[in-house]
Amino acid sequence: MAPNRDLFRSPPARAMLAASIFSADFAALGESSLAALKVGAALLHVDIMDGHFVPNLSMGPLVCAAVRRACPDAFLDVHLMVTNPKEFIPAFVKAGANSVSFHVEAVKNPKELAAFARDLGVSVGLASNPQTPTSVIEPFLNDFDLHLVMSVHPGFSGQGFIESSLEKTKWIRERVAARARVEMDGGIEPSNGARCVGAGADVLVSATALYGRPNLAQAAKDLLNSFSSTSRVD
Repeated sequence: MAPNRDLFRSPPARAMLAASIFSADFAALGESSLAALKVGAALLHVDIMDGHFVPNLSMGPLVCAAVRRACPDAFLDVHLMVTNPKEFIPAFVKAGANSVSFHVEAVKNPKELAAFARDLGVSVGLASNPQTPTSVIEPFLNDFDLHLVMSVHPGFSGQGFIESSLEKTKWIRERVAARARVEMDGGIEPSNGARCVGAGADVLVSATALYGRPNLAQAAKDLLNSFSSTSRVD
């Protein structure tokens, strides 16, 4: 079964859990990635950090390609937290990405870069940091398949959830309706999953709350149960 390359363009009605492999076991990354998919994650979220746009380094295209080999049927959602995303997009597409998101704070012409990435055959997302006002992303609401709302400051997992991110999510959902996915990334756990979906999110990225628990299956179940019965706001 090939990965659903239209997962963000023709999404199902229910919200999905994305497993952030940034918190997976890097000594057994393929196995950890597969394990998350087996217990209920709908896709894998791949965080790319350059040590410049954010104060941390994570992984590069070779690691993404290794995850693709280990998980040939997975949907790979690559999140570029980098200063020059255009330089990285082709390499990650070649490495097996199905979707590539970049930050509005990092580029001068998001619409142009979205077209560049889409021409390479992937879905495209626009990410924004917690402090970035909605006025910055408003001109580009209709140019992306996904809008990624950071609910922590990017760069490190394990941070506390920023409550004000719910308002940004609601604001985006009210304007894009069902035309695009809205993803929340950072501090997602069972205690806030329903509120995220209720605000309009339909992709919830989890790192520590999934991989940081002693029982991966139970962690996934708790996360999914927290929002599976909640309807998103369109």
